[in-house]
Amino acid sequence: MISPTDLRDIIRSGLLSFPVTPFDADDAFNPKAFAAHLEWLSPHKIAGLIVAGGTGELFSLTPGEVVEVVRTARAAQPGQPVIAGCGYGTKLACEMAQAIEDAGADGILLLPHYLIGAPQAGIEAHIRTVCKATNMGVIVYNRGQSVVSADTLARLADDCPNLIGFKDGTGDIDTVKRITVGLGDRLAYIGGMPTHELFAQAFRGAGVDTYSSAVFNFVPETALAFHKAFKAGDDAACNNMLRDFYYPFAKIRDRQTGYAVSAIKAGVALKGFETGPVRPPLTDLTDEERQMLKTLISGFR
Repeated sequence: MISPTDLRDIIRSGLLSFPVTPFDADDAFNPKAFAAHLEWLSPHKIAGLIVAGGTGELFSLTPGEVVEVVRTARAAQPGQPVIAGCGYGTKLACEMAQAIEDAGADGILLLPHYLIGAPQAGIEAHIRTVCKATNMGVIVYNRGQSVVSADTLARLADDCPNLIGFKDGTGDIDTVKRITVGLGDRLAYIGGMPTHELFAQAFRGAGVDTYSSAVFNFVPETALAFHKAFKAGDDAACNNMLRDFYYPFAKIRDRQTGYAVSAIKAGVALKGFETGPVRPPLTDLTDEERQMLKTLISGFR
């Protein structure tokens, strides 16, 4: 296992991949298809894999399936940092974190607890308890029902040495800026908006120096070209790619709730990989929408 401090530094070094989770004809996890997809992506240098995350449909996986996804990723990419999605209630999240650690992961992305709102004291206790339950690095994901304030995160960073990252999926730049200014290089900062390339330049101004890319799943060279331009501050190049690829992709993605995941899975399938459908309550693209996506990505790699 990579130490939490080393994992934090690795995360800062490059783009993070957010692979989809393929299912077979019986709606079971398909490890062979998952490994084949990871192998296809492997020539493209990234900072790490975030498996069974949002794009990987954590919300539809059983805890046992998450462990299987981690084991498959670890075997398929032995030299690659592996971070796994983890979430739900505190006790279940702790059990998942320990099983994920036993399966060979290097860290967890702590997704929100579900359904019920909670005060800051409760969210703080939830994150602290999960951090204490594992030796792995922990990345907190601000999104949905679980949004930490800058003050809460500062206390957690003091109390939990293995808390190494903060990912934002809210778009609240004010909170993000307060966190990055207040905590400096204590944490790695990751952009986590759906199709984050659409927001990367704005987040860069708030101190967020990397992000996870879902489109890397099917157009890895395009994703890396955008990340390179982003890191270099080449806004003209970023804007050209936004105009030619990312905004047209977002137009397809925005046709239906949940397509931020479904459109990525469709893109992987259009590249020739077995993915199976998304699980309910998500829905797959229509045939018309798949054709729209196929036309768009035909000019990109």
